Amino acid sequence: MGGCIGVGMKALILAAGVGVRLGPYGQEIPKCLLPFGARSLIARQLERLRACGIERVHIGIGYKAELIEAELEKHGDGMDVSTTFNPDYTRGNILTVLAMREHFVADQPVLLMDADVLCDTRMLRRLIESAHADCVLLDRDFEPGAEPVKVCVSNRNIVEFGKELPAGLVFDVQGESVGFFKLAPGTAEDLVARCKTYVQRGCLDEHYEAPLRDAMLSEDGPHFGVEDVTGLPWIEIDFPQDISRAEAQVLPRLKGP
Repeated sequence: MGGCIGVGMKALILAAGVGVRLGPYGQEIPKCLLPFGARSLIARQLERLRACGIERVHIGIGYKAELIEAELEKHGDGMDVSTTFNPDYTRGNILTVLAMREHFVADQPVLLMDADVLCDTRMLRRLIESAHADCVLLDRDFEPGAEPVKVCVSNRNIVEFGKELPAGLVFDVQGESVGFFKLAPGTAEDLVARCKTYVQRGCLDEHYEAPLRDAMLSEDGPHFGVEDVTGLPWIEIDFPQDISRAEAQVLPRLKGP
């Protein structure tokens, strides 16, 4: 495949939060600036987006925002990279989505991405190239528990999305969400509206996955498809042990920039 598959799309990256669970690693710098192979997470994401033809990137920032801005100046060549500052970055990232709301209005699909994910270009290509207008990436090879955001599929339909699953849920396939999504223009705007409703209810510490789940499971909402990326290397950086796992198990297997 050529490098122009994502031309016209915009990537929206959430990078505002404090990495509390990383201990001293997350206190010194934002998670997206952690180095892997001499390049930060955010630099690697920009490189992979560029390789897929994505030219417009908007990033929601907050904690130690000036450090992220300095990193973007070094690695944003050839791309239209901009930022929005969320002053309430210690609350749920639903507030970062709302701070960025004008950028969810688009005439092309948008990629919504967590900034703390290390992966290779093949995963982004699979998401961008998907025939599904609204799409979730799913990895069936994951460790069950309370931490992973789970995607449950029955008869090709998503029947649950979240960390906790209701008792007795019936599904054909279960996997972990990678934290990257492709949203059709109308779906992106709908997500912002749902986030606004949560905030109006006082749910300031929620994460965007909650209103996104509402959209996925709504009878009159968009149909979200799933792309299986089982076997491709990736990791979300949440805990100190994730850093060592990333360096030992994921980084050597990455392909792409």
